[in-house]
Amino acid sequence: MIGNKEELIKKITPKSQQYRFVRKWILNKYTLTIFIFLIWMIFFDNTSFLVINDLNKEINKYEEQLQYYKSEYEKNDGYYKKLMSNREEKQKFARENYFMKKPNEEIFIIVADSTKSSKK
Repeated sequence: MIGNKEELIKKITPKSQQYRFVRKWILNKYTLTIFIFLIWMIFFDNTSFLVINDLNKEINKYEEQLQYYKSEYEKNDGYYKKLMSNREEKQKFARENYFMKKPNEEIFIIVADSTKSSKK
């Protein structure tokens, strides 16, 4: 029995020394201070990782909107230049959007019945 206890003590002591070292390292005041600092910076500070991440997402969303509006502007600018440079385009635009007409001309406006299309 005594031999068994001694063998058990020899097997247990290296692990307990390791645990003692780890516990001593974790409870060190500098380690605790650094750990608390990191937790504070990640979750609670005004410039925390979470806040910065949210702001970066918002910036990316606005950059995508900016690209969309730039492309729409270029498309509309090209249409405007074409419209202002061509008399026939102006007439076509006025007829389609403002229902303007030439003298001695009749305009027929056809409106689709919305109740029939909604039943399908």
